[in-house]
Amino acid sequence: MKILKKILLLLLVVFVIAQFFGPDKNEGDVTSVNAFVNETKPSPEVAAVLKETCYDCHSSHTRYPWYNNITPVNYWLADHVKHGKKHLDFSKWSEYSVKKKDHKLDELIEMVEAKSMPLPSYTWTHSEANLTDAQIQSVIDWAKQVRLGYSLQDKPE
Repeated sequence: MKILKKILLLLLVVFVIAQFFGPDKNEGDVTSVNAFVNETKPSPEVAAVLKETCYDCHSSHTRYPWYNNITPVNYWLADHVKHGKKHLDFSKWSEYSVKKKDHKLDELIEMVEAKSMPLPSYTWTHSEANLTDAQIQSVIDWAKQVRLGYSLQDKPE
């Protein structure tokens, strides 16, 4: 029993010390998605859905919940954001080619249609990110409309 107490005390000390360390935060400018919004012109409804369900992991500005202050949760969240931005980063939209933008929107449609996005691990703590069927359809319709514009731009003359 004595050894168990020592192990638990050691784990507690390590946990407390770990709280003083954490990953860098993804706290860029909140306007980092302006180029994306200006180019794709989502309706107010779609813009609200994107803000509530996508930008935290897919832009340079994350709104962190209180539990991000707890190590190791903060490392898990940082990895989540890094992974999300690797696949789609709305803050870098202006750097994408027309072909890449079209492809990213195609992937967005597939993921939202399959209800793979937003991730269940996100919606557990962000109930506002649970999309209704109507919201899903409005995002899909908007993305298809934007893709149509990109397909017209990408055609050689």
